[in-house]
Amino acid sequence: MVSQARAAATTTPIKTTKLYDNVYLLQGAGGNMALQSGPEGNLLIDASFATAVPKIREAIGAVSQAQADALINTHWHFDHTDGNEGLHAAGFKILAHQKTRERLSTPQNMKMFGLTLPAAPAGALPAITFDDTLHMWHNGDSLELVHFDPAHTDTDIYIHFHKADVLHVGDTWFNGMYPFIDEGTGGSIGGMIRAGEKALAVAGNETKVIPGHGPLGTKADLQKFHDMLSAVRDKVAALKAAGASEQEAVAKKPTSEFDAAWAKGRFTPEMFVGIVYRTL
Repeated sequence: MVSQARAAATTTPIKTTKLYDNVYLLQGAGGNMALQSGPEGNLLIDASFATAVPKIREAIGAVSQAQADALINTHWHFDHTDGNEGLHAAGFKILAHQKTRERLSTPQNMKMFGLTLPAAPAGALPAITFDDTLHMWHNGDSLELVHFDPAHTDTDIYIHFHKADVLHVGDTWFNGMYPFIDEGTGGSIGGMIRAGEKALAVAGNETKVIPGHGPLGTKADLQKFHDMLSAVRDKVAALKAAGASEQEAVAKKPTSEFDAAWAKGRFTPEMFVGIVYRTL
């Protein structure tokens, strides 16, 4: 799976969308990235796959001639951190939540995919970490980095550019599709719902909200995702409380009213219901 993803990343172009004077959305083979350019150096959010690094650097160079400065990881998953080592070699210093460094420093299992990931090399590890909140002043803007508590994983953070009014929420939001929740590293349906509430409290009606996967969205789009998660959680919880097994709950199709809108990604309704059931 990792080798296939890396192979795809070698040919997948990076799409650049300008969100503000010096803030851009970069979308390629891995998770959604963001770039802030300016005289203090380029700041990048997330690193995609290792094989995407040349295309990422090319995309950055097309809009900014500034030096590399900071790379922020939204969480530990390899489709957001596999490019860490290459971007660090290109001059970026890596920042993340403390648990992201801990996860990357040791082998990790992703049971749903049958993956065992080795510890990342030293050059891929965040050199600057924080526990709850970190404030940065960078290229004329104030940035707030905040830990979500366990949500998609136990490592998730959001990054809010105050002046640009851009909010990157990582994989706590899969826009337009059922999400993957990594139950093996602290993720749960309840944590995802609480993360949505935290992000909704930060976002304004004009905020540009970047999901981990899917198109750029708004607060209203994020609200729809949050409402879907809450409704499915309640339906599955009722089935589980009534004594239904995981297989029986899946067979009841508790997501049926949402499938037309949300069953468009990699994770099927059955997979999503199973995760919800197991993480209640």
